[in-house]
This record gives sequence, structure tokens and C-alpha cells, in this order.
Amino acid sequence: MTREQILEALRYLHDPVYRLGMVELNLIKDIVVKENSVALSVVLSSTEEERKEELRREITGTLRKAGITDVHIRFREMSDFERSEAAKKATPEQGAGKPAPTPLLGEGSKTTFIAIASGKGGVGKSTVAVNLAVALARRGKSVGIIDADIYGFSVPDMMGIEERPQVVDQLIRPVERFGVKVISMGFFVQDNAPVIWRGPMLGKMLRNFFSEVEWGEIDYMILDLPPGTGDVALDVHQMIPQSKEIIVTTPHATAAFVAARAGAMAVHTNHEIIGVVENMSYYACGECGHKDYVFGRGGGAKLAEELHTKLLAQIPLGAPDNHPAEPDYSPSVYKADTEVGRMYLEVADAVIANSTP
Repeated sequence: MTREQILEALRYLHDPVYRLGMVELNLIKDIVVKENSVALSVVLSSTEEERKEELRREITGTLRKAGITDVHIRFREMSDFERSEAAKKATPEQGAGKPAPTPLLGEGSKTTFIAIASGKGGVGKSTVAVNLAVALARRGKSVGIIDADIYGFSVPDMMGIEERPQVVDQLIRPVERFGVKVISMGFFVQDNAPVIWRGPMLGKMLRNFFSEVEWGEIDYMILDLPPGTGDVALDVHQMIPQSKEIIVTTPHATAAFVAARAGAMAVHTNHEIIGVVENMSYYACGECGHKDYVFGRGGGAKLAEELHTKLLAQIPLGAPDNHPAEPDYSPSVYKADTEVGRMYLEVADAVIANSTP
């Protein structure tokens, strides 16, 4: 095969960020052909390990079908110049290489907003938000998550994110992890410093997360709200009247009683409640499987009944059995093939079914 034949064979590969062919974007480079051996470089707009392995399988399989027995692939991340050039091709009408931001809050937006709310802190709301976002991505959806808990931001740490967003052409490019685009106040705070702001500043920061971030096309935007019914929750209700909500509680009667206030706020502002997730429902013994209901029973079901909605899941007390040596390590994201991972996939299916006409 010649270099041109190889490029033609790989023309079907598309880049998920710029929505164009990888060959068209000049992301297949440095092709060297020797008899039945091919070496090439692949430039990535997203450095997720899953994306690398997917491309490795696709390219290797395609070239072997064409008679190439030995395929060597090198991966590297896009340079700032390459991102600028790709942006020009993706949005030629811009001319200066600045991609047009998707108007997430505009009338033509096709993004479904899912706010994750709770009445009080400490019930695992952020854990639910993160794992729901990842589960939706595993179902093939384009997903973003805004860590709107500006005082108690935790999403980057929970997802094992160590890098910071980059600013390209005056837009913030969110960090992508597990197929989810992430933006958080935690990216803009040094050394875990406290955020000491009043209400108007919080609303301004939240609006920046919508308007100053290069989200691209997003199917589902998960909003990790602060607990309670304060300024940020009220801003979200006013800014995104079409947002839907999932209420998180524990089975404890008092937690469910307090969570009802967050649900009442959603009802009062005409936000649809998709359902209730009961977190820390029980502790399952790793040896015998016996369940201990540490925080009582029935709070989630009672709350769902009171809000005239569904109990979507009862998540057990625990943490993912993830090892820091793993390349995709994170402290709080459950693997898809675990019991809890499957529970979150079921919640994602309920969300998708709710938003499908």
C-alpha cells in the first residue's frame, strides 16, 4: 500500500471533538510503509485511554484487512497550533480559528439538563452526579458535568483529574475524563483554598461556566448543585427553566424529610423531578452478603411517594475497589461491570428514557 492508499482506507475515522474526519484534520501523520509493515502517528484531541485502544483496534483491523501484517502506531496529544488549525476547519466561517460556542442556554439547544440536588450535605450527591455522568457516557451519550457546588467542589478529585482546563481562543476547554467533559470551581482555586464569595459572584461564575466554556455538542449536562435551596440552586432554577432534577437522600427519615425541601423547590419552579436516588441504603458484608441497614430503611421510597416520582436506585454504602496503580484510577467512579456500576447504568437508562420523545 502507498501512503495515499492508507489515508484513503482510514478516511472513515472521525474526531469526537471537532466532528470531522481525522484524515481531513491531518491527524494521521508520519506514515512509513515497508513491504507488509506500516508505522504511523495518530494525533489525539482527547487522550482518554479508551479512545486510544479503540483507535488502535480500528486502524490495525483496517490495515490488516488490506494485507498489512505489521502495524505500529504512536499516539500523541494535539499541540495548541494543531487545535487552532482543526478549529478553523471545523468552523471555517470564524476565520480566526475560534470555534463558535454552543449556546447551551439558547432556544435551539438540544442539551438535556439534569440537576442533582439534595436537602443536606453528606448524602453522596456528588458521587451520584459523577457516576451518573460516566454511566451516560458509557451509554454512548455526549456528556458534560458542571460542578456547581462552588463552596464544596469535589468533582475533579472524585474523578481523579489532575490536569487543568486550557484556554484556547478566549474559551475554556473543559477537561475530559471517562468520556465526560468536566468544569469545576476546583480548577480555578489554588491549594484547596476556601471560596469566600457572596451570592451575586456565585451567579456570575455559574453563567461563565455556561457561556465561556467550549462545550461542543452535549446531549446531557449534569449539574452537581450545592445542598439545600440557597443562591446557586435558585440561580440554576432561574437560568435553566427546562432543567430536570434527581433528588439524592439517604434512607434515614430525617435526611428524606430535609430532601423534600429541595424537591418542593423543584416543583415550585416547575422543574420535572425524574426520580429519587437513595444512597447509602445498606452495607453488604463482603464475606457473606448479609445486608445491614445502617441508616434505617424506607426514606427514599417515602420521599419518592411524597414527590409523586420514582425511586430510581438504592445504592449501597461503600466505595469503588479501585487501585491507585490503575491507569484510569479515580477514587469515586465505579467500573461498569461492578454491581454498583450496573445500578448507575440503570439510572442512566431511566434518564435517557425520560428524555426520549
